[in-house]
Amino acid sequence: MLLLTLGPMLASLYLSFTDYNLFTAPEWVGLQNYVDMFADQRWRQSVLVTLTYVVISAPLKLAVALAVAMLLARPRRSQGFYRSAFYAPSLIGASVSIAITWRALFSDDAAVDRVLTALGFPSGGWVGDPSRALMILVLLAVWQFGAPMVIFLAGLKQIPRELYEAAECDGAGPWRKFWSITLPTLSPVIFFNVLMETIGAFQAFTSAFVVSSGNGLGGPAGSTLFYTLYLYERGFQDFRMGYASAMAWMLLLAVGLVTAVLFRTSRSWVFYNDGSS
Repeated sequence: MLLLTLGPMLASLYLSFTDYNLFTAPEWVGLQNYVDMFADQRWRQSVLVTLTYVVISAPLKLAVALAVAMLLARPRRSQGFYRSAFYAPSLIGASVSIAITWRALFSDDAAVDRVLTALGFPSGGWVGDPSRALMILVLLAVWQFGAPMVIFLAGLKQIPRELYEAAECDGAGPWRKFWSITLPTLSPVIFFNVLMETIGAFQAFTSAFVVSSGNGLGGPAGSTLFYTLYLYERGFQDFRMGYASAMAWMLLLAVGLVTAVLFRTSRSWVFYNDGSS
C-alpha cells in the first residue's frame, strides 16, 4: 500500500504544486498549475466532453444491463451459456484490439456505414464526424454491460417470489410489478451499479485514445477529448508532469464529490430489506 498506492499519491500531490518536466528537478510554483488549469480552454472542453459521456453512457449501460438481467433471470434451457455469452464483452471490451475493431466498424465506408446506407440512412462515417464521434465511445461502453448485468442478476434472484405472487392475486400487471416490487427491492443493487459505473466512466481512456488516433488526440475537433486523454497529453506529450498531477487531483476531488452526492441522495430512493429508506 505504501509503495504502490499511498507513496505515488503523495508524490503526485507534491508535484501538482511544482513545475516538473521529468528531466529537471521540480520547481515549486504553488497554486499556479491550478490557476492555469481553470484558464485553459482545452481543459474546460475535456471536462464538458467527459461529463457528457458520463451522463449518457452510464444510464444507458445500466438500463441495458437490467433489461438483459431480467430476461436471463427466467428459467430456460442453456441458461449458463447465455449468461456467459452476454458477460463476455465485459472481459474483452476494454482491450486495445476491441477499440481498433470498433474504430474500423465505424470508419468511413465501413460496415456500419454500408448497412445504414443500404437501409436508406447515408451516414458518411462516424469516426471523422465531430457530432457523432462521441457516440461511438458511448456505444462501446454500453456494449460492455456484462459486469453490472451479473450483479443485477444476483439481486433479482434475492427478490422473494411471494411478492410477485401476491401482486398477481391483486391484479397487478408486469409493469406494475416492475415499478412497485422489482425496482424498490433492487434499489441497493442499482445504487451500487450506478456508483461503480459512474466512477468507471470518469476514468475512461483506452477506447477514446484508440478511436481518436488519426484525428489528433481527442479528435475530431476535440469531440472525444476525455479528461484522462488531456491529462495524458499534458503529462507525456508536453512533459508538464506538474500540471498533469494537478489535473489528476482535480479528477480525484470531482469523483469524490460525485460519490458523496450519490450517497447523500441515496437516502431518498434506496430501500433496504427492513423496508427503511
